[in-house]
Amino acid sequence: MAGAFAFKGCQKIRGPQIRTLLEAKDFILFDCDGVIWHGEEAITGAAKVVSSLIRHGKNVVFVTNNSTRPRENYVKKFYRLGFTDVMLEQIFSSSYCSALYLRDVVKVRGQVFVIGCDGLRRELQEADIPCVEEVDEPNATIFNCALAPDVKAVLVGHDDQLTFLKLAKASCYLRDPDCLFLATDNDPWHPLSSGRVLPGSGSLIAALEVASGRKATVIGKPSRFMFECISSQFRGVDPAQCLMVGDRLETDMLFGSNCGLDTMLTLTGVSQMEDAQEYRNSELTTNQSFVPDYVVDTIADFLGAFEELDEQSN
Repeated sequence: MAGAFAFKGCQKIRGPQIRTLLEAKDFILFDCDGVIWHGEEAITGAAKVVSSLIRHGKNVVFVTNNSTRPRENYVKKFYRLGFTDVMLEQIFSSSYCSALYLRDVVKVRGQVFVIGCDGLRRELQEADIPCVEEVDEPNATIFNCALAPDVKAVLVGHDDQLTFLKLAKASCYLRDPDCLFLATDNDPWHPLSSGRVLPGSGSLIAALEVASGRKATVIGKPSRFMFECISSQFRGVDPAQCLMVGDRLETDMLFGSNCGLDTMLTLTGVSQMEDAQEYRNSELTTNQSFVPDYVVDTIADFLGAFEELDEQSN
């Protein structure tokens, strides 16, 4: 990975160390859930951090596996929570990147069967990708329902309206070896404020992989494709000059490792310090990709670094 800092390697860092790190980076990539906000509540100080990074000339982008809303809705959410500097082009969601993959990489010629929320469909429509319309009768089953012709891809994302019929239809389409099997992300679950968990896209993908006997191609983190989308839309993106900040070791830190980025774990979300240390102490070399280079309690810890930078410039 990039950067030759003496304090690198699952180390908790503070003011002067954070300042040194930020001075060496041109691009800061943030996950959203658990890093920038919890649901409809911003992490304390996060809006000021983002504004300060932009004011100091840093390129700030947001990389999220949440496929349930289109990018314009993300802009509205950022603004609603006090992030007034965030623009549409800074947001890279798994739904948006899936649309780019279908349109620009595989150049799909046919319909896409979507298991997912309306936000995913809207991103595909923005990219002029035709989706299969769900028009089944209320009592339809896989024995008597209509199957759409010319389905060239099955795309699976988070779907809180999942039915057995959707899974069955997708399994039928995937019997065609020329039909692509894609997934927005493979997050297994998401924490809820009540202490309960919400099954993620990964749980839906697992069911369909068993039913179809095929493996899905994952578009979002930890796949490299999301970083390739960023590189194609911003000039001069050098992995050595990038910092990935996230809250999930198996997704965000692995994404950074796969892309050659320095990684930072913030302890306001899913993974905690003991989880990172367990991976660091593991004898399995593959587990080292889950280990963050740096750790902060919260991204609000960046604020002290900005104060020092401002004092130096005065």
